[in-house]
Amino acid sequence: MSTRSTRSQRRRTVVALAVVLAVLAGFILRLVDIQVVNAQEHIQDSLDNALAGGQTLYGTRGSIVDADGRTLAGSVVEYDCQLDPLLITQIDADIVDGKSTAEPWSTVSVKIAGVTGQKAADVQQIVADALAADPDSRFAYLDKGVGTAVYRGLADLDAPYVTCFSHPARSYPDGAVAGNLVGFVSSDGEALAGMESMQNDCLTATNGKASYQVGKDGVIIPGTEVRQEAVDGGTLQLTIDSDLQWYMQQLIAEQSQNMKAKSGSIMVVEVATGKIKAAAEWPTVDPNDPGDSDVGDRASRIFTNWFEPGSTFKALTAATLIDAAGQTPLSTVTASSSEKFAGGDARVRDSYSHPAYNYTLAGVLIDSSNVGISKFSERVSKQIRYDYLKKFGIGDGSAVGFLGEQSGLVYPADEWGAQTTYNTAYGQGLTTTLPELVGAYSAIANDGVRQPLRLVESCTAADGTVTEPDLPDAVQVVSADTAEQVRDILSSVALESSNASKIKIDGYNIGVKTGTGEKINEAGTGYKAGAYFTTMIGMAPIEDPEYIVAVTLDEPTRIKSSAANASAWQKAMTQVLKTYRVMPSTTDPVKLPEFAQ
Repeated sequence: MSTRSTRSQRRRTVVALAVVLAVLAGFILRLVDIQVVNAQEHIQDSLDNALAGGQTLYGTRGSIVDADGRTLAGSVVEYDCQLDPLLITQIDADIVDGKSTAEPWSTVSVKIAGVTGQKAADVQQIVADALAADPDSRFAYLDKGVGTAVYRGLADLDAPYVTCFSHPARSYPDGAVAGNLVGFVSSDGEALAGMESMQNDCLTATNGKASYQVGKDGVIIPGTEVRQEAVDGGTLQLTIDSDLQWYMQQLIAEQSQNMKAKSGSIMVVEVATGKIKAAAEWPTVDPNDPGDSDVGDRASRIFTNWFEPGSTFKALTAATLIDAAGQTPLSTVTASSSEKFAGGDARVRDSYSHPAYNYTLAGVLIDSSNVGISKFSERVSKQIRYDYLKKFGIGDGSAVGFLGEQSGLVYPADEWGAQTTYNTAYGQGLTTTLPELVGAYSAIANDGVRQPLRLVESCTAADGTVTEPDLPDAVQVVSADTAEQVRDILSSVALESSNASKIKIDGYNIGVKTGTGEKINEAGTGYKAGAYFTTMIGMAPIEDPEYIVAVTLDEPTRIKSSAANASAWQKAMTQVLKTYRVMPSTTDPVKLPEFAQ
């Protein structure tokens, strides 16, 4: 027979058991909810909440190299180093309390400054400023973009509050050499100018990622790492010869300053291929420090500037006359130094006063007679002359398609007034660019065939795939016979013009033409008094041209005519012939008569 106490004890046991079962049931239900019903959601939560770790695997931006594979732009590893201000104060406090035997911040900061090249006071101030802003600060930049030597020096100090993180950076080992062409990137790697920007798709790397799980102590859990490897950028090869480019940059800097010009440029092109071997200019930019150059000097004037070409266009007019109107270098015209045309609606003058001469076509170019070429130009229609200018590539830019590249301006023939009709025969009343002009002369040099200019050789991807630029077809501008006759004229110009002694190259027959173009004033309302854009362009050896060299100066003031370009052109062409070991001429140069016999 149970007693009251026995019954009470039994009830308590039942109640306790019921509570236990209820709690157990709750745990079971919760466990089912976590592990079955919402399993995927909680797995993701665990990965998101500090159980998943990872890091970016940086791909390397591709290199830009010259025609021989020498690096013009490449990637290096730099480090951003930071300090932990709170940890510094904690360690210093432990030293004072005798809990640590580490060196105090006052001593370590001096050693850090010795590695980074900063002043110890400045290093200490970085920490002081961070703590003043936040007494619990765990972060302050010590220095950004330091090299491997500094990184290793800081690592050797074994200071627990110094941490450095690596990142890729851009380096231009030859500085300003081809800087106007190569371009540059921003501090965060954004392509901003030149080939860096134009060929960004070729050069850009694809970053990868390493993902893994970590314990709460930060240790990677073995067997959990998953890697997506980075893909490096491609190698961009240019047609430029960096040694020749360096020489031409020194030369044009010297000539521009000697002539007190605003700027200058030299362009070298291989006739048979259209490859640009040098495109030098002054002033220019060092891609390692573009901010040190004026904004206007950070691009390439060669591609972004246009100008009135002056008498260099007389060779194009002569080619048109020979090819389309049956003229020859010995065709004649009588011209004085100043004459009226189109019933008095147009007037043309030569650069110096002279009586009426019975010029040959060759003589018109030797003397660079504006009146003579104007009279010759009447032997073909305006439309034919316009069509030939377009075939020569004038007004259409170049196949290079450089960033910000401009095109010359040639109005349609039916818009030419009386004065423009004659001005265009000698390179006024229209504009061109240096690549357009060089391209036109390349047709004369290459038996009448104009090859598209090119600055890019190829892009080689990380997997070895080689891609060459898609270039337009070559254009037959004039016949091979016409081109040869114009070369004979240019040979005569080189031998008989006023610059002959200044441009002579021993052992080689050359052909040249100069141009002195007036400059439009700032208001665009007319020409700027006494301001000229001077050009000298030529080819060698003239009997079978291999290279074209063009030299321009913007507003030379010591000598205002194209004679200012002569010395630089002679030195430039001499260096080109030497660099590429061009064989000397074995025939006598052609020397045509200036006046009718």
